[in-house]
Amino acid sequence: MQTIKTIKMNWPDIKSVVDKGYNTIIIAVGAIEQHGPHLPTFTDTLIGENLAYRIAQKLGNCLQGPTITVGCSSHHLAFPGTVSIQKSTLKAIIHDYTDSLVMHGYKNIVFMPSHGGNFSTVAEAVEEAQKKHKTTNVVGYTNLMGLLKIINAVSEEVGISKEESGAHAGENETSLVLALAEELVMKDRFEPGYVGKFGEEESKIIFAKGMKALTENGTLGDPTRATKEHGEQYLEKIVDSLANEIKKLLS
Repeated sequence: MQTIKTIKMNWPDIKSVVDKGYNTIIIAVGAIEQHGPHLPTFTDTLIGENLAYRIAQKLGNCLQGPTITVGCSSHHLAFPGTVSIQKSTLKAIIHDYTDSLVMHGYKNIVFMPSHGGNFSTVAEAVEEAQKKHKTTNVVGYTNLMGLLKIINAVSEEVGISKEESGAHAGENETSLVLALAEELVMKDRFEPGYVGKFGEEESKIIFAKGMKALTENGTLGDPTRATKEHGEQYLEKIVDSLANEIKKLLS
């Protein structure tokens, strides 16, 4: 196989490898939204796309499906560049993806959100899809606080506080983009945003009132000490952890 990305494959080769046992497919669910003054608007899609690819490699006998590039980002709409779809739209897309993939013989369909605003919607959609397609495993990793815990553990290892690491465009996401597409990071614009405690209460505030209720520059955290090397460490840990969590879901 030259690739595990179905968007780069032709239909006879996809059919052939699915028939031979590559019957698990993973789909990232990203977003197009502001990420502070220093990161590109497709940050979540970029990170999700790369995580899905690496996790698919880790799982084995797994293909990477086409990423869903736009998500539920209404809480970011005060910032230009953000494009948001309704929760009902995202759920419909996930259902349509699932219906299509079930027809082509996949036994395991995994949706992996890489944007916080997608987690609850993906959770609802995969539960509904699983009820419809009882002979196929339709799952999603939808534990947002669990993902933040994984990320914060890496931050601690490299001497970055939870507050600096942040939940949006802070040190961890900036480090990830430096590792994946350094040329898109505007390092001269690094500045802290909201650097207070971030947990379930703060998450509810931004989903209810929008990002500007906590941060004027669109950043939760402080990107100042972000590095490409940190980004590689985040990638390795996140991939290992999520691959293990997905294995549990599929078992």
